[in-house]
Amino acid sequence: MHMNFILIQPLVALLIGVLILLVPRLLNYLIAIYLIFIGLVGLFPHLFTHPTI
Repeated sequence: MHMNFILIQPLVALLIGVLILLVPRLLNYLIAIYLIFIGLVGLFPHLFTHPTI
């Protein structure tokens, strides 16, 4: 199953938004994890894509 990152980013943002509403203390950690993930996807896109044959 191939999942497109255009679909993953809004889902991650939605999940983080809900978690922030439920547990506001997690705000700093969730934002940091999200930014690190988005940064890695931007810097190393070949790690997160499947080669087409």
